[in-house]
Amino acid sequence: MIKIDYQICDLCGTCISVCPVDCMILDEIRLYINEKTCTECELCIRVCPFGALSKTSQKESRNED
Repeated sequence: MIKIDYQICDLCGTCISVCPVDCMILDEIRLYINEKTCTECELCIRVCPFGALSKTSQKESRNED
């Protein structure tokens, strides 16, 4: 699962422009990732100029729920 650090994300949209499955949504206050359609290709992580995106482990994801 891709995790967004909202303290760092400045809503620039760079990640959205590289997403091959269009699973990211940006509104005026927040970036969202549709976990059902995300393939975890990590392109968004690699292009984020602020380092606001990271990949979480399955175990870490379950602990957040």
